[in-house]
Amino acid sequence: MTSEVVIDVQQKQISIALLEDQKLVEYQNEPRSASFSVGNIYMAKVKKLMPGLNACFVDVGYERDAFLHYLDLGNQFCSYEKYLKQVQSDRKKLYPFSKASRQPDLKKDGSVQTTLKLGQEVLVQIVKEPISTKGPRLTGEISFAGRYLVLIPFNDKVSVSSKIKSGEERARLKQLIHSIKPKNCGVIVRTVAEGKRVAELDAELKVLTKRWEDALLKVQRTQQRPQLVFEETSRAVALLRDVFNPTYESIHINDDEVFNEVKDYVSLIAPDKAHIVKRYTGKVPIFDNFNVTKQIKSSFGKIVNYKHGAYLIIEHTEALHVVDVNSGNRTRSVEGQEANALDVNLGAADELARQLRLRDMGGIIVVDFIDMNLAEDRQMLYERMCKNMQQDRARHNILPLSKFGLMQITRQRVRPAMDVSVEETCPTCFGKGTIKSSILFTEQLESKIDNLVNKIGVKKFYLHVHPYVAAYINQGFVSLKRKWQMKYGMGVHIVSSQKLAFLQYEFYDSKKQFIDMKEEIETK
Repeated sequence: MTSEVVIDVQQKQISIALLEDQKLVEYQNEPRSASFSVGNIYMAKVKKLMPGLNACFVDVGYERDAFLHYLDLGNQFCSYEKYLKQVQSDRKKLYPFSKASRQPDLKKDGSVQTTLKLGQEVLVQIVKEPISTKGPRLTGEISFAGRYLVLIPFNDKVSVSSKIKSGEERARLKQLIHSIKPKNCGVIVRTVAEGKRVAELDAELKVLTKRWEDALLKVQRTQQRPQLVFEETSRAVALLRDVFNPTYESIHINDDEVFNEVKDYVSLIAPDKAHIVKRYTGKVPIFDNFNVTKQIKSSFGKIVNYKHGAYLIIEHTEALHVVDVNSGNRTRSVEGQEANALDVNLGAADELARQLRLRDMGGIIVVDFIDMNLAEDRQMLYERMCKNMQQDRARHNILPLSKFGLMQITRQRVRPAMDVSVEETCPTCFGKGTIKSSILFTEQLESKIDNLVNKIGVKKFYLHVHPYVAAYINQGFVSLKRKWQMKYGMGVHIVSSQKLAFLQYEFYDSKKQFIDMKEEIETK
């Protein structure tokens, strides 16, 4: 299996697609201004105590207060509390972390009322992004994740991933980390560290230690609260950190800044793979070029078709996701109804595993498969689902089919499920239902070009239109495009874009920055 990553950087958002054998399996889309990411660390204030829940609400600067349970404060909360007071007592010189004294562990049967008070400052990390009406979920157990290691301040243990099976290798890694780890810090060794040399692990440990020291400096030097003291790496780098593997053939990026960021990161973690990071310079939108746009349009939405006319219906409620499997207009198997049901269900298991990763669906997922009478067929379906989900990085649990033919799946949810709307409000009538005659569309475009060139003074620009419209503009011996170029200059470029609706258009300048030339009044 070959994998490649395609990163589309736009002015307001960044989209990341992971393809396996050219099939879209993971997709993430975030505004570039998004700041509440899992892993961010804040110096925040306790806003409200909730004795009944044994929890509190904490102000981290989000519109809704974040939730922190007593048990999530962490065993080392008392150590953090004392050390942070020492750090903030001297604004000029940082109290060395290596000299911090370890305090007794927090009692597991304690109360939030006796541990915290209103207005108290606490160092917290986001473990779950705001979802629906809920604010972020927090923890007091701070950690810094790298590719090979996870650094945990005030924890002296060295733990090795249970996926590393070799006893000899586990012992080697433990001994090695004990010899290089800083005082007062614990380390978790991740699966990909298997077989790595001490120099690679030591280099990453120094980077993680530096992040912790930089966070402490921010706590020491700023009095504003809440205060972001550590920000997770960009989405592009964070995704690569978790999923990067030797099977990657290429990483395509259409932005210089993100390209340099990713290139530097890959050069750091896998110098021999630095050449796979490629700057995309084609005229066609990057997602169109790698057939991502079409897959997004066909993979999201309420109804998802898979093979031979069968389809899934995916519904999302506040409490859970419900998936219904339908055979559709599929022709019946000559082997009978049972074989037909098994074939449809196995296909559904393949597509559903992909959809869970693609949409990042979490919480409880209930799947209504087509009823099957044979116990061995139900077992085969369960095993197929378990095998498909092995590629999923999120923690999950799958139960065998119940007597009603339902499969229950729980999957770790740390951010809102990806919900890409494939149904669009008409961009030409803005939902009113009436538009100018479509035959006049090119005249409308020409008036926009005239305005752009002669009034605004933009001589070089890219006009993105639907592929059908682009074909019409480019057709003929003296095409409409050529006429526009002769009239307005050779800076007029037409780009075919699959993401646009039929009579939708977008203008971009020579630096690929969006130019807003759309006015609702033009539809009247």
